[in-house]
Amino acid sequence: MRNLSIGDVLHDYRKQQGMTQEEFAEQILIDRSSVAKVETGKRAAPKSLIRQAASTFDEPRLYLAAQEEITGGASVPWLDNADLHRAATHFKSMEEAEEALAAMKTAPIMKRPDQLTAADREAIKSTIFECVEAITALTHHVAVLCKEYTFSYFGIWKEHRAELKAKKYMK
Repeated sequence: MRNLSIGDVLHDYRKQQGMTQEEFAEQILIDRSSVAKVETGKRAAPKSLIRQAASTFDEPRLYLAAQEEITGGASVPWLDNADLHRAATHFKSMEEAEEALAAMKTAPIMKRPDQLTAADREAIKSTIFECVEAITALTHHVAVLCKEYTFSYFGIWKEHRAELKAKKYMK
C-alpha cells in the first residue's frame, strides 16, 4: 500500500471539490504556485499550509493527512479503498470494537514485563493491534458521520478536549 503524500491528498481533495489551484489557494490564503509545488512534490508542505487547509475546509481527511505527514505514519491512515458509507463504518466500528474488547479481556496485563512468556507478549501485541484496528474504524466512522450530518470535525474534537479538561484529565 502506497502512502499518499500530503500533496496527493490536497490534490485529490481539491479535485473532488471541483476547485482549481487558484480557487483552493485563495481559500487558504496562499499563492497558487505554492499549491502546485506541494501537489507535485517539488516542495514539502509547510505546517502552516497543512493546518490552514484542514481548518479552512474542516475536512477529516486533511486532518488525518496532516497527522500522517507530521508523524511519518504513526497515525490513522485514510482508507481510500474502503466502503465509507455511514452504515458500513457503523457496523465495521462495532465489529472492531468488539474484537478489541475481547482481546483486552484476555491480555495478561497483570503481569510485569519480566514475568511475560513469549505467548503472553504475543497476546499483548495482538491486543494492541486489535485496539489500533478499532481506533482506525472509529476514526473513519466519526469522520463519515461528521461529513454526512454536517458536524464540524474540528468542533467535535474541541468539545472533547474541553470535556477532558473539565474532568481534569488534561491541564
